[in-house]
Amino acid sequence: MGRLFVRGGRVVLPGEVAEADIAAEDGRIVAVGAGVARDAGSRPDDRIVDAAGKWVLPGLVDLHCDAIEKEAEPRPNTLFPLELAFLEFEKKLAGHGITTMLHSLSLGVGLSLRGEHLVAEMIGRIHALRQERAMIRHGVHLRYEVSHLSGLPLARRLIEEGAVDLFSLMDHAPGIGQYKKPGSFERYVMKNQGVTIDEAAKIVEELQERRRQVDPARLRELTDAAAARGVTVASHDDDSQAAVEKSLTFRARICEFPLDLETAAYARRRGMDVAVGAPNVVRGGSHDGNLRAIDAVMGGAANILCSDYHPASLLHALFILHRNGMPLHEAAALASLHPARAIGRDDEIGSLEPGKRADLIVVREVRGWPLVVCTAVNGTVVHQSRDMSGYDGNF
Repeated sequence: MGRLFVRGGRVVLPGEVAEADIAAEDGRIVAVGAGVARDAGSRPDDRIVDAAGKWVLPGLVDLHCDAIEKEAEPRPNTLFPLELAFLEFEKKLAGHGITTMLHSLSLGVGLSLRGEHLVAEMIGRIHALRQERAMIRHGVHLRYEVSHLSGLPLARRLIEEGAVDLFSLMDHAPGIGQYKKPGSFERYVMKNQGVTIDEAAKIVEELQERRRQVDPARLRELTDAAAARGVTVASHDDDSQAAVEKSLTFRARICEFPLDLETAAYARRRGMDVAVGAPNVVRGGSHDGNLRAIDAVMGGAANILCSDYHPASLLHALFILHRNGMPLHEAAALASLHPARAIGRDDEIGSLEPGKRADLIVVREVRGWPLVVCTAVNGTVVHQSRDMSGYDGNF
């Protein structure tokens, strides 16, 4: 891997932003500070990145993103080869500054890549391909729909095989969570599955019957198995203090996408990490009219950002928070150190400190928008971009 030097940037450190250089060797950061790149270029295989006038941030750590499903099936019934989807998608992620991605794959939702066979196949492809070669760090966030009774054995097997890096329980149903508003679940099903209102009613009827058969003891077996392997458990769409308390009985340590500010704040008081969506920050609010993520973050009720369904939003959300008064080192931690810590990987990734993996991004602003010009993972430059020089804008 040789040596990597990043010179002259505004480096975003855990507690401050400082003008500094970074030196890395054999995949790890060895020094951060003024003058640490003084012997850059003294070896023929040295890689030198000029960061003058730019920001240098830790590589982004994304705990929840289901965009790989749309990469594999961009339209209903248009499935592309899963390996192709993976290989093309990781190029985009590197360009967005995401150096660690936990791909969110769902068992039991019934949309996109959410059939058991496709989920299992995609997880297998991710593990095989990341061992052969990869541009970024890849992991798996397995999302289990509690009413998907037939999926219990597969979820248990994947956890016990070590194929899961984060495990969450979901309960998508009318009257709770993101579908608490009357009719919202039915409208979602009609839109995404192309069914009539009568067909949607039948789907709801069958779903509620399965939910009546859910055995909490068997769910705890899953979360106990995850905890035994050191896999963090997350809840999903908690909508009340009671929902948070229920999630805690299932060993949940991350509260994903709480529905309102009161629930988010309560989860934090109960010691949980609270994750909200970066697209919510970028767009200025929830597309479902629920919690405004920026309110939760700025108010201390959320400490993790994830890209959810739009990877490009993660970096942009950090700079929006910065423009709203949050110090950049605090904003950056929401998508680097805090998520790394939440899954027990902060000893290796998540911040620019000696001894840690040299995962970093160099960012410049264009009309106020942050663009990644260089991404390094494990001390290797995996993405670099430059603008055309002298282009006059004409065809």
